[in-house]
Amino acid sequence: MVHGANATLVSVRRRDTATVPGTDRRRHGDVLLAVVAGAFVLAQLVLVRPWMGLGWDETVYVSQVGAQAPPSYFSAPRARGISLLVAPIASWSTSTALLRVYLAVLSGIGLYLALRVWRGVFPSRVLAGAGALFASLWVTLYYGPQAMPNYWVAIGALVCVGSFLRAPANPWGIAAGAALMALMRPTDAVWVTLPLLVLAMALRHWRLLLALFAGLALGAAQWVVEAYLNYGGLAQRLHDGSRIQGGLGWNLAVDDQMRSLVGRTLCRPCTGSMPHPAITAWWYVLPLLAVLGLLVAVRAGRTARTLVTLACAASTAFPYLFLIGYAAPRFLLPAYALLAIPVADALRHLVTAPGGGWRPLATTLVALGLAGHLAVQYSVLERTVTRSTADRQAWERTAADLHRLGIRPPCLLTGEESLPIAFYTGCSSAAVSGPNKNSTPARIREDARRIPVAHLVPAHGGPAGYARDWTPYGIDGIQVRIGPAAEDGGP
Repeated sequence: MVHGANATLVSVRRRDTATVPGTDRRRHGDVLLAVVAGAFVLAQLVLVRPWMGLGWDETVYVSQVGAQAPPSYFSAPRARGISLLVAPIASWSTSTALLRVYLAVLSGIGLYLALRVWRGVFPSRVLAGAGALFASLWVTLYYGPQAMPNYWVAIGALVCVGSFLRAPANPWGIAAGAALMALMRPTDAVWVTLPLLVLAMALRHWRLLLALFAGLALGAAQWVVEAYLNYGGLAQRLHDGSRIQGGLGWNLAVDDQMRSLVGRTLCRPCTGSMPHPAITAWWYVLPLLAVLGLLVAVRAGRTARTLVTLACAASTAFPYLFLIGYAAPRFLLPAYALLAIPVADALRHLVTAPGGGWRPLATTLVALGLAGHLAVQYSVLERTVTRSTADRQAWERTAADLHRLGIRPPCLLTGEESLPIAFYTGCSSAAVSGPNKNSTPARIREDARRIPVAHLVPAHGGPAGYARDWTPYGIDGIQVRIGPAAEDGGP
């Protein structure tokens, strides 16, 4: 490892000229990070509300370890990391509120530990500012307490990249961060670590390369083994995952991501007009501040570490901006987490005079800009939470109506939104086409003679062929066809 003025990109063990020495100052920095993490937890509990029901993808992950319903079909792109994360609660409790509180607290702890890894790489005030910027995004607040993997990929990215920049002092951190990402979303882990792998090989830092490969292998091991057991091999699972995501290939999805900023948790197909400029303004400002952060780093002697951080942010964002034909705001959470650090460095430079005092005019302008930004973020968050809560309450009402029609465990649901509604009803779900295909019409007809089966008819379509002769009912604004076993038992 090379030291001194000509240090390599990963040789940052030397004292950072902007890092404040002294035990008391380090403790003060830890307190700042703890305050940010605590505020993040509190904001989740107040703004997202623990009683918001589980979403579509959440029901898939929770059902793998919970007792509320049989395990939902687990499609090829998914990984079981989030199911392991929720198992300590979901394995014995069906309380969504308890699960939300658990995940909110855990997400705050994760943010604190991930930012703490960066001590000595960037000043504590920059890290606290970065944490506040990342934690105040509506998408971060919305997904922090949810049983979804993307936030935890972001935490793993912070741990892995921060540990890499502190090398060789923290190879265990590199491995742990890479393992966490691979456990949650293996393909995302590869994209995040790609610049680190290239850099470690180019500079022949074999210990760092070994730590990266070990972490990726450890985190992805279960996913790879499962590929050979249940999906026809690793290549087939990757192929199926690509197909389910619409086929990976060159596709400009930047505009799709911008449309999703209005609070569309899944923008597929992503059509319609662009959101109001006030909603998308921060996206235009973000790259400008990132470039300013790089210029600040050049003057402060942090060029290498900032370049590495920006490279990893760009790498993880690349497939979701240019390789898929739809968008979801949560896909970019790892990129936002990494970009927050140079952006916070840029903002600190804007408001701080050379002597350490405040620049009054710049401070006022930055404060006004951040206030407007927060107002927009929380407005989007409130609408998104309200809409999501209403959708999930509708699923609960449908489940209650199905119970009154005799659809009770053991039971099976098919058709429109059958997967999440099956979870609320306590049933299994089946599909004969699409990304969750796990059955055939003949098998469903056979099941309908043995157990209660209901087919949820699409709003703009007719019933499936296997359910045309079943008894129709209307519940909560939708049509349901009830199979013969349920009819024999009576509603």
